[in-house]
Amino acid sequence: MFGVVPFVKMAGRSLGKIFKGKEAKERLEKEVDDLGLEKDGVDINVDEDGKVVISGEAMTQEMKEKIILAVGNVEGVGEVEDAVSTKDNGAASQFHTVVSGDTLWKVSKTYYGKGSRYPEIFEANRPMLSHPDKIYVGQVLRIPADNVETGFV
Repeated sequence: MFGVVPFVKMAGRSLGKIFKGKEAKERLEKEVDDLGLEKDGVDINVDEDGKVVISGEAMTQEMKEKIILAVGNVEGVGEVEDAVSTKDNGAASQFHTVVSGDTLWKVSKTYYGKGSRYPEIFEANRPMLSHPDKIYVGQVLRIPADNVETGFV
């Protein structure tokens, strides 16, 4: 999925006010590490305008997408440029920006036609989500490709 993923710059986890250069890079790398995400082979950089660029090669499509979300859902990040290839051929997910009134049930109904499939979205966004009811306006969520074989039909 190469390209640019937009985020809400004023939403997300606060990692401090200075958000460019080496200090921002180190803070984002620590955020990814603290979440337990596997970033070997992936390089995270922040350009002079504060845009995050990730490059390299991730182990899986899922891990690549989780890294994008981990760095994008940080206050001060307005976009993440995805220049990461993967070692697997996993299906790319869609991204959804939470708006007022959204719940995982409602998001699941929108993307899968059934609200009862919300656990798939919750699991796809772990460890960034700790509870299905704890989403916030402006947060970007990973919506996995619809797989009718998941047992959540």
